[in-house]
Amino acid sequence: MSTFFMPLLPVLFLCLLHTAISCPASDLAALLDFKAGLSEPYLGIFTSWRGTDCCTNWYGVNCDPTNGRVADITLRGESEDPILVRSGRMSGLMSGKLSSSICKLDRLTNLVVADWKQITGPLPECIATSLPMLRILDLPGNRLTGQIPSSIGKLSHLTVLNLADNQLTGKIPASLTAMSDLKHLDLTNNCLSDSIPSDFGNLKMLSRALLARNQLSGSIPSSIGNMNRLADLDLGGNKLSGSIPSNLGSMPVLSSLYLDDNKLSGNIPATLLQSKGLGMLNLSRNALSGEIPDVFDSKSYFMVLDLSYNKLSGHVPHSLTSAAYVGHLDLSHNHLCGTIPTGSPYDHLEATSLAGNACLCGFPLSKFV
Repeated sequence: MSTFFMPLLPVLFLCLLHTAISCPASDLAALLDFKAGLSEPYLGIFTSWRGTDCCTNWYGVNCDPTNGRVADITLRGESEDPILVRSGRMSGLMSGKLSSSICKLDRLTNLVVADWKQITGPLPECIATSLPMLRILDLPGNRLTGQIPSSIGKLSHLTVLNLADNQLTGKIPASLTAMSDLKHLDLTNNCLSDSIPSDFGNLKMLSRALLARNQLSGSIPSSIGNMNRLADLDLGGNKLSGSIPSNLGSMPVLSSLYLDDNKLSGNIPATLLQSKGLGMLNLSRNALSGEIPDVFDSKSYFMVLDLSYNKLSGHVPHSLTSAAYVGHLDLSHNHLCGTIPTGSPYDHLEATSLAGNACLCGFPLSKFV
């Protein structure tokens, strides 16, 4: 009988060891300092942050079961989490600042403090240098100010960087392009200025680059055209100038491209309109000129094609009638002229989609406009 139970003793010992693991005092102190810098009056997010074992039943905190170190902090102000459902609130409200004590949690892999609306102050510089294991940094929907840490590129394992909907200023750090594992970048709706780093295309793993509604200037780096995994690129609502790189139309998986509301000039590259994967293209509100390339065919498929508010001239492209599908089409407020072709997609357009041109006529316009 004893020979049967002997092999089970090491397993039993390991189980008891894991049960005894709790977060170390240093992690506990760091979390309590982090909590002290924040105030959340409605949901009671931090009421569970008590006792000495931060690995057990602390809301939003998860630990590595092998060593008891804090590995994940996830606090979302807008989600379907039961704590929001029970409160009857659609979203939470948290104020205060992000304490640099968070940097003492040097085994942290996920840091999510999202959509709390009133968290202010800078992003602690030490996040970039003291959290080597970090894979997700998700801090959107707050009121963070100051600059993105210049050494952010030291987070070599980071896959998600989301700082959208804050009040960040300064430039996109040059070191950011060294983040070789980065897959999702969202800096939308901040006050970032200066140019996009010329070697932005070094982010070979990136699938989403969302930089809209900032104050970015300069040209669109041609290196972006070499990003073979990039599916979504949004640079709308900036101050970008110069021409559109033609190699953007040759990107193998690019499905949405938003360059609207900038200061772009020159011609529309034919490669963009010939792309068979690009389904959402918005070039509106720029200073693009020349004719619209008449290069559409039966494989063209656009859910959105918006070229409005530019300086485009010449005829409306006839080959668009051969496209497999065109959903939202807007060619208004250009210098287009001539007769509008018959057939889809023109026969289901509203007049507003073609209004404000020099001398267009035909359906849906009843006369020259």
